[in-house]
Amino acid sequence: MISLTEAYVDSLAPNAGAIKNGRDLARKGSFPLRCVTEDQKLLFGECKGSGKEPYRCSIDFVQEGNPVYRCTCPSRQFPCKHTLGLMYAYVSSSSTFETADIPSDVADKRDKAEKREEKKAAAEKEGAPKAPRKVNKSALVKKITSQLEGLSILEKLVLQLVHHGLGSVDKKTIQLIEEQAKQLGNYYIPGAQAALRELLLLLRNDDEREAIYTSAIEQLIYLQALVKKSKAYLEKRAEDPDSPMETDSALEELLGHAWQLAELQELGRTRSNVELLQLSFLSYADHARGEFVDTGWWIDLADGTIRVTRHMRPFRAAKQMKEEDSFFAVVQTDELFVYPGELNARVRWEQSRFRELEEADYRKVKQLAAASYPDVIKKVKNQIKNPLSDKMPVALVAFQAIERIGDTYILRDAQNKQIPLVTNLLEAPHQPTAILELLQPEELQEQTALIAFRHELDSNRLVAQLMSITTDRRIVRLLY
Repeated sequence: MISLTEAYVDSLAPNAGAIKNGRDLARKGSFPLRCVTEDQKLLFGECKGSGKEPYRCSIDFVQEGNPVYRCTCPSRQFPCKHTLGLMYAYVSSSSTFETADIPSDVADKRDKAEKREEKKAAAEKEGAPKAPRKVNKSALVKKITSQLEGLSILEKLVLQLVHHGLGSVDKKTIQLIEEQAKQLGNYYIPGAQAALRELLLLLRNDDEREAIYTSAIEQLIYLQALVKKSKAYLEKRAEDPDSPMETDSALEELLGHAWQLAELQELGRTRSNVELLQLSFLSYADHARGEFVDTGWWIDLADGTIRVTRHMRPFRAAKQMKEEDSFFAVVQTDELFVYPGELNARVRWEQSRFRELEEADYRKVKQLAAASYPDVIKKVKNQIKNPLSDKMPVALVAFQAIERIGDTYILRDAQNKQIPLVTNLLEAPHQPTAILELLQPEELQEQTALIAFRHELDSNRLVAQLMSITTDRRIVRLLY
């Protein structure tokens, strides 16, 4: 049985434009034929198009959490605005759907899909575990050798910059860094290449050269640590190709490894029957990597762990890729894949279901928030002292009050401990604290906040940025 909500349909859309176009079609009544099967697992209909013949579209929910979209339109978007519009029409209380039998073409496609699944299941031995992925040892050693060569090039450049000092950086030096950043693309270390490009972007800022010195020094420290730890790790793997990949940290991903879900599954990095609620979302441009990054911060409603989703869209292909957005329902997934990481490990899922938020969910979030600021700060400091760790860990904390002191805001807990708030940690196009002035007084007292931490090197203090507030009735998102 189909359980559709607007939030669910929004999550399926490839971008905001598709959401608008789909809703417009439903609002304008562009579907003269709207049908649903008796078991409510298939929606199908016809949509008026620019030609004489209408577009025939359908959404098949025979596999819950993994709908199949079909449409006769020539659009490259997936799902297209017509299938989205049909779902929006179904959600709308003003639209009526006629109960009808499954069209023969859809029934045939279902039958073929079922036979493929049966054939696949028959090919596997019943009850036998999946065979582990075979590693081509010679190819692996060859790749590692190339990676080590690239890291040696990067190491020489970093040592040269440290030896001469950032004050000596001129156009010739910047040109050298640019050439070597391009050269690193031949050594299977795209993560290290992007890190060098981040340094290059900083040093190109001639107008504020002195202002970026602190950030440039931090990036040099990061590059030096990445080279040192990566070389030690890769040299060990080259000697013993059968040794497992690093999963206690994000080192593999920092080098540029793209984890496959099958790899995570084999390594036991999955969790079953998980419910996630998104507390904050932000999309930004990563110019060093040449991609847009859609980032969501989610709470695991079972234990309060803060998880992160990252959806990367290369600049060149952004229009053809699905764009993530804020999500307002509870996600339910039978299998959650957890990437190697620390406090806020990245996660992903293939299939999911959704349910509307209930008052109990808001209460649950507040119950799971950390009450002791010293405990949270200790965990954060333990992470950021590692040069390769995420420099902006996120935590969920309870607060007694959010108060304004002069031009700044602070979080205060029940023990009168304070956390100073700033507005420039994340790449948001606005100041999140400006929204606080629009909230009701009770929403700034005895609630829960999601905050991002960062250690300021210049002042040697730990500061935080407010990302969202959870009350008994709603989630106030301060990033958008």
